[in-house]
Amino acid sequence: MRARVSVLLVLVCLATALMVAQEHGTIIVKVTDAAGAVIPGATVTVTGLQRRTCTSDQRGDCPFLGMMPGSYRIEVALTGFATYVRTITLSSGQTLRLSVPLSVGSLQETVTVTGETPVVETRRLGKVAASPAAPPSPSAPAVGYSPGHVSGYEPYYRAPRANRESYDDAGDNPFRSVSADPLSTFSIDVDTASYANMRRFLNSGSLPPTEAIRIEEMINYFHYSYPQPRGDQPFSITTELAVAPWNTQHRLALIGLQGRDIDARETPARNLVFLIDVSGSMDEPAKLPLVQSGMRMLAATLTARDHVAIVTYAGHSGLVLPATSGDRKERIDRAIAQLSAGGSTNGGAGIRLAYQIARENFTKGAVNRVILATDGDFNVGVTDINELVQLIEHERESGVFLSVLGVGTGNLQDSTMEKLADKGNGNYSYLDSIDEAHRVLVKEAGATLVTIAKDVKIQVEFNPATVNAYRLIGYENRILKNQDFNDDRKDAGEIGAGHSVTAIYEIVPAGAEPPRPSVDPLKYGSQTAEKAPAPAGKYGDELVTVKLRYKAPDGDVSKLTSAVIADRPQAIGANLGFASAVAEAGMVLRNSPHAGNASLSSAIARARKFRGDDEEGYRAEFIRLMEVASAMPRRDRTSR
Repeated sequence: MRARVSVLLVLVCLATALMVAQEHGTIIVKVTDAAGAVIPGATVTVTGLQRRTCTSDQRGDCPFLGMMPGSYRIEVALTGFATYVRTITLSSGQTLRLSVPLSVGSLQETVTVTGETPVVETRRLGKVAASPAAPPSPSAPAVGYSPGHVSGYEPYYRAPRANRESYDDAGDNPFRSVSADPLSTFSIDVDTASYANMRRFLNSGSLPPTEAIRIEEMINYFHYSYPQPRGDQPFSITTELAVAPWNTQHRLALIGLQGRDIDARETPARNLVFLIDVSGSMDEPAKLPLVQSGMRMLAATLTARDHVAIVTYAGHSGLVLPATSGDRKERIDRAIAQLSAGGSTNGGAGIRLAYQIARENFTKGAVNRVILATDGDFNVGVTDINELVQLIEHERESGVFLSVLGVGTGNLQDSTMEKLADKGNGNYSYLDSIDEAHRVLVKEAGATLVTIAKDVKIQVEFNPATVNAYRLIGYENRILKNQDFNDDRKDAGEIGAGHSVTAIYEIVPAGAEPPRPSVDPLKYGSQTAEKAPAPAGKYGDELVTVKLRYKAPDGDVSKLTSAVIADRPQAIGANLGFASAVAEAGMVLRNSPHAGNASLSSAIARARKFRGDDEEGYRAEFIRLMEVASAMPRRDRTSR
């Protein structure tokens, strides 16, 4: 009898399990733009019988498995695009595939799906008129959802605010005569903020300001096929020489550095202090909530040997989370969740407290770093940029470095954040989406956080027998005096684990006329020496000599290494091919006076040709962005 009952119970359990399995369904959301190109990094939220959130992957997909049948609200959001809303009905055992095209504007859709037949109800919301004093700006989204409003999700209209974004523009490096200036010296730059910020503008339907374009940051956003270093060198050196695509009379010389990759098991312990701006200007979805999401993703990767603290600053600074072991996930998550914005900004006091906490928990050989997340608006306390820079320069001597995460629109103080990161031996990134937060804080945490060489300086000597003039493309705010190269007291840039750094020179060969303004004849001398190339001598087949100085992360004395580029141009290769496409696009977006025959169409064609494997999809995204830019009216620029 017992055996019969047991068998019956087993059969009932199996039948119940089969019924439950049949009840579950699947929702797969694919996020694209209006042209059908996939969009990674969008936040997809499903609300109904269950609530789940997903970030669209590099294929634009967000799968939701094991969903109970019923009615669900699908909301898709991404900074720069209109929030997209659908209401669907999931049937038992159904796999429902939804294609969601995001668009710039204020269009919301409510879609009711019964079985496989969608019934679409479209409601167009009126746009907020832009301020008469300024054209429409991505800094003033027309439609959003009121913070704290739970039911109904009624849209509200946000009045446009004044655009207070601030950028420094150092202009474009000029062509320099080798006879007058045979040496070119600069600090490397591994920041990528300019590229992500440019993407934010284009995704929002407008061209970026010319001063927001820093070409070296656009180039260095991408990885290139440089070899890993050999021996105990922290980075390898790769050089290429080819004809300049936008001026066939010129040459392009590429200098590529590849930082050593480190295995995840070799990653040093991390002593991190998040310094979070919680002032009133951060009370927007693309600001503090985005930072919180990035913090959670980074915190999820921490282990028991890591420590993290959280300092906030607004009208006053405070310690939200003391240094806490990375395995105490719940405590860290609670501290992140309780962050809220309000008040004015006393950035200087927050920076002092953050460095104090980092020093108190300093671990030799570990990653000791303050991570500042802000829109850059310092309006209370230490507000003078020179005072802030001096504070950062003093604090970096302790061995604690500074990284800066910029967020938001309309209030972005880009120039302040770039200076602080440069002087803090760190890097500056701009987070325009959750996908970028994941890229910076998780996927490339080694390059972002683990320094393998500091104070990296490059000095290039040009051979007057083969070069008439040259121009460094980008790095305008990283130029050093020639004597700074051998001065170990002079601060320069840092390279992180796995980081690649690329610099490109445009070179005018000997015998060709450089595109620079003419100079009146000298009254007391002769200019004939400048026009006549030097004798070839024993170095006649050399174009340039590249010298690099760098220090160990905890060192004070630099090491020297060098390489020579021969005067033998080759067919343009994969590395220079794609890098030059990005440089060309940057020159057009900057409206550079040295753009020559550069055009976005030429840059797009070459980027397609040298796109490569592009497993992560970043190069395809660049091509899409440049196609968007090419369709936009050229504000106060020469149409190209």
